[in-house]
Parts: sequence; structure tokens; C-alpha cells
Amino acid sequence: MSGSYTLIQNGLIIDGTGSDPFLGDVLLSGQRIVDVGVEASASCPEGAVVNHIDASGCRVLPGMIDSHCHISFDHPNSNDELFFHRREGLAALVAGVNAQKVLRAGFTSFFDADSVFDVAIDLRDAIEGGVLQGPRMTSGGNVLINCVGGTAARLLPDEGTRGYARIVHTPDQIISEIHKQIKAGVDWIKVHVSGLPIRPGKHKGEICTWTLDELKLVCDTAHQFGIPVVGHCRDSTSTRDAAAAGFDMILHATYMDDEALTAVVDNKVPLVPTFTFQANLADFGAAIGSDESLREVFRAEITESVNTLRAAFDAGVPLLTGSESGFSLTPYGDWHYRELQIFVEDLGMSPLQAINSATEQGARALRMEGELGCIKPNYLADILIFDGEPETNVAQLGDADRFRHIIKDGQLVDTSTPLPKQWHLPGWRVSEYSEKILTKELVQSMGLNL
Repeated sequence: MSGSYTLIQNGLIIDGTGSDPFLGDVLLSGQRIVDVGVEASASCPEGAVVNHIDASGCRVLPGMIDSHCHISFDHPNSNDELFFHRREGLAALVAGVNAQKVLRAGFTSFFDADSVFDVAIDLRDAIEGGVLQGPRMTSGGNVLINCVGGTAARLLPDEGTRGYARIVHTPDQIISEIHKQIKAGVDWIKVHVSGLPIRPGKHKGEICTWTLDELKLVCDTAHQFGIPVVGHCRDSTSTRDAAAAGFDMILHATYMDDEALTAVVDNKVPLVPTFTFQANLADFGAAIGSDESLREVFRAEITESVNTLRAAFDAGVPLLTGSESGFSLTPYGDWHYRELQIFVEDLGMSPLQAINSATEQGARALRMEGELGCIKPNYLADILIFDGEPETNVAQLGDADRFRHIIKDGQLVDTSTPLPKQWHLPGWRVSEYSEKILTKELVQSMGLNL
């Protein structure tokens, strides 16, 4: 244990368990919490060097966890941009800056389910090795997908790798790819269990593109090495089969029917609904020119799924908060808090329950249950000192100016050094010369002379 201590005094502690806030102190040493409560200072050895932080009038809560973040993507506007306009080295450098934006938003940990190249794996190791400042991470590699699945349709090749996706079809290909990813150092294996049909309009929403036996093969292969499996599931069949196959976590789990809900509840599979992307498009899409009908579709995914997700939660299924940050609709640092707000406003959680989803429950995505996400002795010292009342209004957590201190691993995070807000990299963004087709009718409707 370190010879120096930090004592956070006079704050109202939100411990992350869902319990009511209580007045007390928090004693830290090294990377860990030593003691919590009104007598916490008594655990400090006589003569020890103590750094005092006055949290009077503030809340002291665990660092939050984003359980669905894509740190290597850097805000693409389309799959075209993401698949064909990213370079490995440059993506890694950009991700290093973007990770700091996540940290300064009060999210001291995140799970990156899949990445372009091996950027997320390398970034995780760089942060852990002290090369740069950033949240603690767990990471997948390329998502396992077949060329029918996903949300990219014909942009996916019949074989090989494109963007964040590795195309697999046969049992041998599945096993081989999982072995390669484990060798590369992944924390999770991700499967794109559902995807958009090739002919839109023939089926509502996404379809399951994997068989139950294939999903079981993934789990058996990964679990042999102690590696958990997570799935992208946005229809009832994919959610049901992923739960039955032994998946350790499911992203989205939308449009569940009774059979899928039963499978999730019976297996107590943690769910990460990740509604922030949909909510941003539905509520603010007009600001970026999104089609109104598309906004209605994404709002419907929330409204048509909240009842089953709430039923799962009431039955004891852990719900984790994830923002899907990394796209043009969910830029890093801006929207990570919003999933908590959606949990309160749409799922009917209390603010303290939503905070629990973003802290203690989020530790599942980091594979650190019992040592991350709570203000308790022996837990990792990831702590926020916050000037506000998130126990009554979680939306306040989106106000970066309210963070008096962000602590990760017992060390104060530098939030004063400016970070670049945007950059202009050759070939990085897809340039568009129009949002509409320049027909004569359009010109005439605007009163312009031909």
C-alpha cells in the first residue's frame, strides 16, 4: 500500500449500489479505496502524508462506465466513410485523443465491443501502460459477422475483413477467427447476430442471420479460454438464441417477444439497450438533416422495446448503460450521460437505479465485478466529485462544468489542458457535393432562373 493518502471530506456519497446518499468521507491510498464513512480518517496510519479534498456541497460517486462505445470510429457519417476512409496508425492516434474526451465526461471506464483494425486493443494497452491518459477499457476485436448480416448490406464482402467486421461462414472459420482474436489479446468476442435484410421493406427491422448451433459454437470456443461473448441483437430471434447459446452480454435486445424475454430472464443475461443513438436521431436529427421518417423509425425502437426491457429489469436482469459513442450522432464526450436519462424517462428507473446501471452494473462489461463501480473499501479509486444533485436529476451529469474533480486509479485527472475539438485530415471524411439531387423541378421551386 502506498505511503501517501487522499481523504475526500464532507461530501454526500452516492456509492453506486442504488442505496440512498449518505454523508461521509472517503479515504484513498494508491489505486484503491481504503475506507468509507464518517470515521474513514481513522484508518489512516499515524504520521502518514494526507492530501485533503473538500467535497462540501458536492456528491461523491463512482466513475461512470460506458458499456457500449466505439473509440476507433471517430464520428463517421456513414458505413462508407468508416469502411473505406480509415487508416490504422492515424485511427490509433485520433482514438487516443478521443479517449481523453470520454474520461473528462466522467466516464472513467468503457467497453469497446469492436474496432477497426486492432486499434482498441492497442489503445487499451497504451492506457494501462501509462503511455497516455484515458479511461480503463475492455475491448473486442473485429465483430464476427456473415456477409448477410450487419447494417452495411452490400458494403460487406463475401469473405475477409472490412472496417470493424470479420466475415465468417463455416465452423472452421468461426473457430479460427476466435483463436486469432484471443491470441491478439481481446477481452470479449462480439457477434453481429442480427442485421438488416438485403432487401429493405420485406421485413420489419433486423433479422437473425446465425443459427443456434453456430452461436453455441462461438460460446464453447471462447469460453474454453475464459473469454466472454457479447452479441448485437435487435430482434426477438437473435436475442432469444444468444441467451440460449450462453452469451455473457447482449447489446440492444430490442423488439423482444415473450419467448426472447423468457430466455433472457432464465439466463440472467446482462443487457445494454444503447438507446442514446436512437434518441439523438429521433429528437435532434433535424439539426443534422436526418430524414423525418427515419427519425420516427428510431424513436419506435425505443417505445416498442421499453416494456420488455423493464420487465427484464424487474425480473432481476442487469441493465447497463451504453451510448454507442463514436458516430456522427454520438460524438465522444457529449452524450455518454444520456443513456441514464433515457433509463429514467423511458424505462421508469429512479435516478439512483440509473446510476447503479452506469457504475456497479457496468463493471460487468469491464469484467471487474466486486472491485469497480462502487464507493466501497478495496474497490478501485475511480471517483467523481460532482457539484449537483444527480440523485434527483441525472441529466446534470451531462454538464462537464459540474465536475469538481475526476479521479481514476486514485489520481486526479487533468481536465485543464485543452483538447482539440475537431480536425481536418486528408481523406478522413467523405466529402459530399450535395444533400439533394439538383433536378429542374427543384430549381424552379426555389424561384431560380434556368
